Amino acid sequence: MNNTDEKLTANAVIANTLDKATATDPDLLVVTCDSRGSAGLVPFTNAHPDRTVEMGIAEQNAVTVAAGLAHEGKHPFVFSPASFLAMRSIEQVKVDVAFNKNNVKLIGISGGNSYTWLGNTHHSLNDVAITRAIPDLEVYQPCDKYQVKALFKYLLKSDKPAYVRIGKRKLDNVYHEDFDFVPGKATVIREGKDICLISTGEMLYFALQAAQQLSKAGIDAEVVDLGSIKPLDTEMIGKLAQQFDHLVTVEEHDVINGIGAAVASEVAKYGHAKLDILSFPDQPAIQGTQDEVFHYYGLDAEGIKNSVKEILSK
Repeated sequence: MNNTDEKLTANAVIANTLDKATATDPDLLVVTCDSRGSAGLVPFTNAHPDRTVEMGIAEQNAVTVAAGLAHEGKHPFVFSPASFLAMRSIEQVKVDVAFNKNNVKLIGISGGNSYTWLGNTHHSLNDVAITRAIPDLEVYQPCDKYQVKALFKYLLKSDKPAYVRIGKRKLDNVYHEDFDFVPGKATVIREGKDICLISTGEMLYFALQAAQQLSKAGIDAEVVDLGSIKPLDTEMIGKLAQQFDHLVTVEEHDVINGIGAAVASEVAKYGHAKLDILSFPDQPAIQGTQDEVFHYYGLDAEGIKNSVKEILSK
């Protein structure tokens, strides 16, 4: 495996991208909540102590301080576990960042089920529901190192508040080096005619694997990446809703108000396609390794494949 094909964590790509950006952006700062290790930022903070604001375990303060820094012209990126950033500090996100349109980038690390055995206090299976409901806050969930890199190039230039959820896994590669991220644009990863799978983040690769397995059973599944959750590509979703009889969303999130709900609100306008949502049920998630949990809830490639077969057999 060469360096081009090497799988990387989102953290590693982000740290490298921000490190390079310090050469051209004198106002770039990172704000951490005793999370520089979890965020993979130790090399960055060691190299740029003057670019680092350590707030300790105080997410509410971190967001407010970052908003103040942005108000004064700085470009802060706040790193904290998604379970705390999108819950404990959500009022500060809503008021200090989004309402005041302060250029703060909120990076929810170790998102979804990443903390595994630490349990529901550390799972962030509601963060998309919460953040996408806040006006003037963009929401993104990248799927591989190429999309992460392209997304952060956009974020470094954008003056809009944004929330980004990333996990801890080394990401399987979906795109290529020339990928160009455009906010509000979904991407067709695999074309198909029988059913459409819409996914985002780490789940996207599982959906792609499921589609490849389904093809062996004579089922041709299209796969669409919804890495830009807000703004949402309503135009493409509208086209998919008219093109396919069945749509399936796949996400590492609670069934309530994730990308499934976002897609459903658009699909409902056309009254044609049936929509199924594959996600975590509305109950506390079980504990286990990520792979064990994904398998239990039918969110790995095998589970997605089986669900699609069941959906099409009805």
